Amino acid sequence: MRQYFLLFIFGIILAFSSCRTDFDTIASSGDLKFSKDTVYLDTVFKNIGSSTYQLKVYNQSKNDISIPVVQFKKGLTSKYRMTVDGMTGNNGKIFNNVTLLAKDSLYIFIETTADITDANPDDFLYTDEIQFDSGANLQEVALVTLIQDAVFLYPNQNPDGSKEKIKIDGKDVDGFYLSENDPTNGNEFVFTNEKPYVIYGYAGVPENKTVTFEAGARVHFHANSGLYVGNKASLQINGAASATDKLEKEVIFEGDRLESMYSDIPGQWKSVIFEKGSTNHAINHLTLKNAVIGLDFRSALNPIQIKNTQIYNCAEYGILAQNERITGENIVINHAGLASLSCVYGGNYSFTHCTFNNNWSGGVQFAVNLSNALAGATPETNPLTNATFNNCIIYGSATNELNLDKNTTAAFVYQLNNCLLKFSSSTTNPLYQFKTDTEHYNNIILNENPKFYNAAENKFNIDKTSAAFAKGNQAYLIPTDILGVTRTSPPDLGAYQSAEFPK
Repeated sequence: MRQYFLLFIFGIILAFSSCRTDFDTIASSGDLKFSKDTVYLDTVFKNIGSSTYQLKVYNQSKNDISIPVVQFKKGLTSKYRMTVDGMTGNNGKIFNNVTLLAKDSLYIFIETTADITDANPDDFLYTDEIQFDSGANLQEVALVTLIQDAVFLYPNQNPDGSKEKIKIDGKDVDGFYLSENDPTNGNEFVFTNEKPYVIYGYAGVPENKTVTFEAGARVHFHANSGLYVGNKASLQINGAASATDKLEKEVIFEGDRLESMYSDIPGQWKSVIFEKGSTNHAINHLTLKNAVIGLDFRSALNPIQIKNTQIYNCAEYGILAQNERITGENIVINHAGLASLSCVYGGNYSFTHCTFNNNWSGGVQFAVNLSNALAGATPETNPLTNATFNNCIIYGSATNELNLDKNTTAAFVYQLNNCLLKFSSSTTNPLYQFKTDTEHYNNIILNENPKFYNAAENKFNIDKTSAAFAKGNQAYLIPTDILGVTRTSPPDLGAYQSAEFPK
């Protein structure tokens, strides 16, 4: 009976202790430990909020402690804001009497929104410190953010509060047309390398106008944004070969989140749309990343030239071309949710020394897709008068990286010459007779590893051990590779001339 009584008493004590909401604490002695001594919030554009960064604070003592104050050194004027274990304190700037239990930790989450005028004019860094306690017990963690100035392009606001719209695919979308006499930006048809550009909504190029991107231009697209080249409008990208890994002369299109965690996330912005009837496009030394569809062509009036261009991490297609006329040289595409290159509804295409790879994980994807039909179009078929691939690599992580979708009611003309191709399935389909069909296939290297330097990181350089080394046909030679390196004879397949990999 005595045992039951003792268990009853113990249960009451346990119940009361579990319901306790207050703790006996002692003041912090300045012995806190931190997961970082400096929190780098990466680069942000002026007045655009950063991602959220984490700092963990540890109490390694045997005592429950109270930190008298947790605050920014700049106090309420700081451009940083934080939460401390879910608490917002005084405007996310100052927190008083923060309890931290023995052998426990707390989480601090930090963000910032700052203007270029807030930064140090010498290095454009905005800095502050998080202070824990004061006086002899003061401990600090530094905060550093690089603020980048930019030209912002966005839809105007209408008198009724709605945003300016342009029409794409028969629908009104948030957007605006570029102007050559904008009161703030001046001539918006010329994108220079003086400052990066940040685009909200679709930036439209109106009829009979040409938008030009000079070497070194940087264009960042906000979520659901893009570039729209309208009927009879033109696009010229005049990038050049760069001397360093900074790609200082490359034209770069990507999202507006500059933090490293966003560097390879697909679908951060929409697309560059070339409307049916747009004309005279030339693209040279463009790097495009993290769109839904990289380049979306919808039947231009004149041939399109794409040279020395890299397209990575697109949620659907790297290049989607509908009944187009494209000549491509030294193109590299990788990581696309549906196809790296998709040429549908017929057209005329010639690609030389290109690397079409697709390392997208999950689902059914292709490096190259060709079709002479388009569901829902009128008519549903168009002749594919030519699709030629010379000295190319068509590879990836799937079993078969080439898809040929032929409708017999329209022409379907294609030819692969001196190409390395991945197609592992055994098939009697007459479209895929790589060894015996000399009308469509010549000197095909089938299912051999090109040994890219690092395809997962979009590095498609090869060395002398590659199956693509010196397998090209001199008749199709492009004298220099995508980096401007002179090709040897016989040339390597793909966009890169072989070299020793960096150690």
